[in-house]
Amino acid sequence: MTNKRILVVGGVAGGASVAARVRRLDEFADVIMFEKGPHVSFSNCSLPYHLSGTIKQSGQLVMMDPYEFKTKYNIEARVMSEVLKINREEKTIAVKDLKTGKEYTEAYDKLFLSPGANPIVPPLEGVKNDNVFVVRNVVDIDKLNKFVQSGDVKDVVVIGGGFIGVEVAENLKEAGFNVSLVEAMDQIMAPFDYDMAQILHKEMSDKGIDLILSDALKKIGPDAVELNSGREVKAQAVVMAIGVRPETTLAKEAGLNIGVTGGILVDHNYLTNDKNIYAVGDAIEVYHKLTHQKTRLALAGPAQRQARAAADHIYGKPSRNTGVIGSSVIRVFDLNAASTGLTVKACEKAGIGHDFVYIIPGDKVGLMPDSNPMHFKLVYEVPTGKILGAQAIGKGNVDKRVDVIAAMITMGATLEDLKELELCYAPLHGTAKDVVNFAALVGLNILNGDFIQVPVAKVRELVESNAFIVDVREKNEYAAGHLINAVNIPLSELRQRTAEIPKDVPVYVHCRSSQRSYNALMALQHLGFENICNISGSYLGICCYEYFNDLTSGREKIVTAYNFK
Repeated sequence: MTNKRILVVGGVAGGASVAARVRRLDEFADVIMFEKGPHVSFSNCSLPYHLSGTIKQSGQLVMMDPYEFKTKYNIEARVMSEVLKINREEKTIAVKDLKTGKEYTEAYDKLFLSPGANPIVPPLEGVKNDNVFVVRNVVDIDKLNKFVQSGDVKDVVVIGGGFIGVEVAENLKEAGFNVSLVEAMDQIMAPFDYDMAQILHKEMSDKGIDLILSDALKKIGPDAVELNSGREVKAQAVVMAIGVRPETTLAKEAGLNIGVTGGILVDHNYLTNDKNIYAVGDAIEVYHKLTHQKTRLALAGPAQRQARAAADHIYGKPSRNTGVIGSSVIRVFDLNAASTGLTVKACEKAGIGHDFVYIIPGDKVGLMPDSNPMHFKLVYEVPTGKILGAQAIGKGNVDKRVDVIAAMITMGATLEDLKELELCYAPLHGTAKDVVNFAALVGLNILNGDFIQVPVAKVRELVESNAFIVDVREKNEYAAGHLINAVNIPLSELRQRTAEIPKDVPVYVHCRSSQRSYNALMALQHLGFENICNISGSYLGICCYEYFNDLTSGREKIVTAYNFK
């Protein structure tokens, strides 16, 4: 019996993981990995952190070189090797050695495609200038860093507000540059709903990023960029981070099927329409567990799981493909932001009946010196209470909370399950009723009709229509900043002052974070008030939601003063 010959196209997360897994399953297989660039197995998610010096040398980004692959794993990693063509009938690939220009063929028993995705660069004037960069690999980030550190660069414009754009902008700002970030949409970070993204907008603006939303790049000059609005922004360097497009050239030319989203079409074992060719990673189309639709997901974790499952399939080891839900986390200066599953806007697009909870509890016991508010949004299905997604932003461990929700989603859990979830607790780490338990309790109250809520996004409309709003915070809190038309009836005085609250119009109550206002609402309902509504997120949430748009538009504020504590 001859040894299996396994060829892998692409040497980063998906490709390197395939090769390593094949070797663990089969010591005798011939495993050859081809990478067009000069490095394999580099940490592409860490690339932006070289710009701030967090990662001092670009070489540190390379996790393993071809010599290590050969000596430790008996895997041949060929860098600077471009795969030009797949000949499916002969089961061979054509390869070009980019160092020598020599072309040759290699035969395979099984072929794995993990070519990744390419940065999107629209055909605009100036995009090919020497001062324009993308960030895909170690060579790219090294080239960008050397250019901006040359001494001639003060102003940098980043185009695109996704993960790469935000991280590049932050790290360039940390390195001392004047940074503008331009995003064509009305918010950065698509995995977050608009209300949650406002918290990130505030953080970036407060830290000195010139954040330009709802505007797009028109052309690039040597010292500035022009936007569609006509605005000019100084820039001696421009980073294109609009997004990525799956690299499907090889697959298309070989006659492999492409899916509806533009990624390579694979089955549940990551097999293409050729029984000897698999595909994994950013280049493929995947199945979303919650929407039941095809999607693309350019994340390292799913790529590694796909790689293992695909390699296992060769050797008859079954894998359970449960689809993707999309879990991610990012640091934005002093804040951490994580999300999983569906946002409200994704539910609306998919036609899924839903509601949400937005709470701002402390991330640990308030007595602890590093306790901070955590903005937490939980999305669930109506009427089943099935958990659909979560978003969390704060200075604390948002990833822990969102990871809990990701696990619950994967298990098909409901609000009832989340309410009963037993989690570890100590004052230094959390609260006895954890953020996620708290969210489940509020969600069940809303689902069961115990009270109704209105989101922070509707508060401006309420203020402008002069709705009756009751602020149940204490007098000193109200004096430090309040909604311009709110009536202050502290919770401590509420039962004695009910005569001041009308019963013939809707009444909206709020406090700092909605906990006291919930208690006020329940008391009023018991006292015969039927038209009471809690403002979700309350004053802290309102301030976070309104701040950035107030700052950038110059519109009239609906608060007398902001309060973010």
